[in-house]
Amino acid sequence: MKIHAIITGASGMVGEGVLYECLLDDDVESVLVVGRKTCDMAHPKLKELLIPDFFNLNSIESQLKGYNACFFCLGVSSVGLKEEAYFKLTHTLTLNFARTLIQQNPDMTFCYISGAGTDSSEKGKIMWARVKGKTENDLMQLPFKRVYNFRPGVIEPTKGMKNTLSLYKYFGWLAFIFRWFIPNSICTLKQIGIAMIRCVSKGYDRQILEVKDIKAIAGNS
Repeated sequence: MKIHAIITGASGMVGEGVLYECLLDDDVESVLVVGRKTCDMAHPKLKELLIPDFFNLNSIESQLKGYNACFFCLGVSSVGLKEEAYFKLTHTLTLNFARTLIQQNPDMTFCYISGAGTDSSEKGKIMWARVKGKTENDLMQLPFKRVYNFRPGVIEPTKGMKNTLSLYKYFGWLAFIFRWFIPNSICTLKQIGIAMIRCVSKGYDRQILEVKDIKAIAGNS
């Protein structure tokens, strides 16, 4: 199956890495990047759609039709945000985009970047984990072909990417420690991208993917 993917968050670290893997992969035939800022990349597979507001998609709905995958990598940190603001930028924004997509693409697979420690019960003490948990749960209620929630922990960046977070630029020696002592807490950005692509093309038997699942799907990549 050839994949025609929509990617959000491509101007950030995870989205840029996922986009990079999509452009390399022969199973991915076309990519539409949707974002507020340009991803600043050019490729024969790639189209870009810049929008000012993810909460108002009426004017672009028709341009989102004809795709069978969404790799939703857009997200914000909860640091400094109250729950109401974080909920709007995480749950409300994501669900608004997802509902628009499913109206245009009923056979779509939706892959969502969540995070390790997400609270599926929605009742825990950690605010961001509750909000992420509700976002995951509500996405899984939508009538997509499949929904996969990715929960990476520590992410090893892909070399040469422009949007690598500054924290990760000095991370090399720590990555060795994580890989050796707590291997199920760390994966590479390349593994995330490949796992997303393979979930669309081959499927997977779980909707919530922890680090060990991401590694298992990506294999030795």
